[in-house]
Amino acid sequence: MAHNHEHQHNHTVESLNKAFITGIILNLSFVLIEFSAGFYFNSLGLLSDAGHNLGDVASLFLALLAFRLAKVRANARYTYGYKKSTVLVSLLNAVILLIAVGAILTESIEKIVNPRPVEGGAIAWVAGIGVFVNAFTAMLFMRNQEKDLNVRGAYLHMAADTLVSVGVLISGVVISYTGWYVIDPIIGISVAVVILISTWNLLHESIRLSLDGVPISINSEDIKEIISEIPEVISIHHLHIWAISTTENAMTAHIVIPNLDEMEELKHRIKDKLQEAGISHVTLEFETEQMCCKSGYCI
Repeated sequence: MAHNHEHQHNHTVESLNKAFITGIILNLSFVLIEFSAGFYFNSLGLLSDAGHNLGDVASLFLALLAFRLAKVRANARYTYGYKKSTVLVSLLNAVILLIAVGAILTESIEKIVNPRPVEGGAIAWVAGIGVFVNAFTAMLFMRNQEKDLNVRGAYLHMAADTLVSVGVLISGVVISYTGWYVIDPIIGISVAVVILISTWNLLHESIRLSLDGVPISINSEDIKEIISEIPEVISIHHLHIWAISTTENAMTAHIVIPNLDEMEELKHRIKDKLQEAGISHVTLEFETEQMCCKSGYCI
């Protein structure tokens, strides 16, 4: 069973590694195409979108870097290794997404105030390629985005880019047939609002994990209940739960039991239950009621 779990984990790691590299190559190629088209057609919209997509290439690269750093072995200076870098990059990606929202809103408002003609057909064709590239890249991360906050950040970036490209495509088609240039900033504002809503949870959870808060997938009261269900456990205190990385959680706790003779057997039972609850790194200190009273935690 453990071998199967390890094999599945290694397969997931390998597929995510390929997904990041594929996403970087695809999106970098599209950025070059979009920059070229923007200069050729003198389209500020395409140049701005290319700049935004270049930022997403950087975000994917950072996510890949954090993904690789998380595999580096622990050392004397970093006793958990560099696993926390996945949390820091997910926070950085959330901030980059918010900056992108600000840029889209600023440009959209400027276009409403100072409307200018654009080449709708050319924009629509380039945006159509963008929809395909961004949607395909987002699909690479879709399956694992609920398991890892860092992967979710990459997925949200590409899903947001897909929305932006769809918006540009629609505005390009509408402008080609109607000449309503105002549709471009209106769609831009709508897309920015959607991105802001989808990014909020990523930002909230990234900040929470950066401050060593309890991961959102874990309820500390439920963890107490799981441990308290074991008949030998009298009480629990000094319970701390935090994230080592975006996929690995840790916990420390003091457990009060009738006598220390049962300590080793209880330790394994508790750790097995916590493993099922999503906490893989557990440190427990066992105490009797007398010891607990001396430390100021009388039952």
